[in-house]
Amino acid sequence: MDETAPQGASLYAKEERIHAREVQGSFQRLRKSAAWTLLGIYYLLPWLTWDGRQAVLFDLPARKFYIFGMTLWPQDFYLLSWLLIMAALALFLSTSVAGRVWCGYACPQTVWTEAFVWLQRITEGNFSQRRKLDKAPWGVEKLVRKGAKQVLWVSFAAWTGFTFVGFFSPIQELGMRVAAFELGPWETFWICFYSLATYGNAGHLREQVCKYMCPYARFQSAMFDRNTLIVSYDPRRGEPRGSRKRNADPARLGLGDCVDCNICVQVCPTGIDIREGLQYECITCAACIDGCNSVMDKMGYPRGLIRYTTQNALEGGESRVFRPRTLIYSGLLTVLFGVFLFALFNRSPLTLDVIRDRNAIYREISEGRIENVYTLKLLNKSDVPHDIALSIDGLPGVSLETDPPDVRIAAGSMSSVIARVRVPRDAAGPGGHDVVFRAARGGDKPAEVARESRFMLPLD
Repeated sequence: MDETAPQGASLYAKEERIHAREVQGSFQRLRKSAAWTLLGIYYLLPWLTWDGRQAVLFDLPARKFYIFGMTLWPQDFYLLSWLLIMAALALFLSTSVAGRVWCGYACPQTVWTEAFVWLQRITEGNFSQRRKLDKAPWGVEKLVRKGAKQVLWVSFAAWTGFTFVGFFSPIQELGMRVAAFELGPWETFWICFYSLATYGNAGHLREQVCKYMCPYARFQSAMFDRNTLIVSYDPRRGEPRGSRKRNADPARLGLGDCVDCNICVQVCPTGIDIREGLQYECITCAACIDGCNSVMDKMGYPRGLIRYTTQNALEGGESRVFRPRTLIYSGLLTVLFGVFLFALFNRSPLTLDVIRDRNAIYREISEGRIENVYTLKLLNKSDVPHDIALSIDGLPGVSLETDPPDVRIAAGSMSSVIARVRVPRDAAGPGGHDVVFRAARGGDKPAEVARESRFMLPLD
C-alpha cells in the first residue's frame, strides 16, 4: 500500500466517460459508410426471400442452413470449419498489412457503437453538449434527454436481438409470435440476451471492450512488423509542440508543426494520445488523422502530421507490402479459398452411410448362403424428390435385398433402408471382407455415392 497516500483516500480512480468529438474527413466517411452498410446487411438480410422461403436461415431443429439457393447439412459443416480458418488467415493478413484496420472499420463492437453514438447525438447533442449535460445537476431537461436516449437505445438493442434470433427462426413467424406473446423459452432467452449484450457493450462499455475485454488487442503485436501500416504521429516533423498564431512561422519560433491543440485526443474513441506512440488501445479508426488534417488545413501546413505509415517510413526508410509474411498469408488464403469453392460447388447432392447390424454378425440361410444385415442412411440434399437405385459389389455372387424394395426420398429428407446382403458360403475365405454399397439417382443431374463396409463369413 502506498504509505504517502492520505488515510482513507481511494487508490483507484473512476474511469471518466469518453465523449469523442465529431470530426469530418475521408476516413470518417469511409468508416460511416462501412458501418451503415454492415448494419443494413444485418437488419435486412433475414427479411429477404428465396424460392418461397427465407433467403438466409440457420434452421437448427431441422439441421439445415439455407443460404440463398444453397442448402447445407450437418455433413457439410466441415465447410464452416474451413471458412473459419480462412477468416482467421484473412484477419492475420489484414493485420500484418494494415494493423487493426478490422477493429476500426468492421468489428461489430465498432459498428454498433457507431450506431449508439449516433442515437445519443440525436438526443443529447454534440460532444461538448454531452459533456456539459453529464456535469449538470438533474433537472427536467436532463431527465428528458437522458430518458429519450435510453428509449432509443433499448428499442434499438431489442430490435438487434430480435433480428439475431430471426436468422435461426423464420423472422416473419417470429414477429407474429412476438406480437401475440407466444415466444418459446429459448427464443425469449436469446432475444433478451443478445439485446442486453448489445445495450451493454455498445451503449455503456464501448472503448472498455476494446481496451480490457478484446483478446485481439493483446496478441495483435505478434502480427506487426516494421512494414505494417499503423496510425502514427511524425515526431520529426511535429516536435517540439507549441501553440502559435495562424500566420506564424514555426521555424522562426523553434517549433514543429504540432500546435498542441489536442484535437487528436478529443476525437479518439478510446481516449489515447497518438503522439505518445503506438498503443494497444488504438483501433486504427483514423479519427485522429482527419482531425489533425483539418487543423493542418487551417494553419496552412501540409497534411500528414498524423497518417497511416510504417515504422520504416517514419525513420526515413522504405516500406514493403510484399514480404515473406504477407506472401505466405496470401498464398495460403488463395489455396484455401480455391479448395473451399471447389468443395462447396462439387458437394454430392446424395449421401450414404452404412451401419452394420450389431445384434448378429452373420446368419446362415437356405442354399448354403450367408447373410449380413445393414442399415443404409440416405440423405437427399436437393430440393426435389428422387428415386434411388441401390447396388453392391466386392464378393462373388453377392446379392442385395432392401426393405422397402423401391427407395424414393423426398426433397431435403433422410431415409433409412434395411439392406440384406447374401453371398455363397464358399465365395471367399473365413472372416471379414470388403464390400461396396452404391446409391445412384437419375434425372437431369445424376449422382452416385459409394461407401465401404465389412461382410463377415463364418470362421469355421
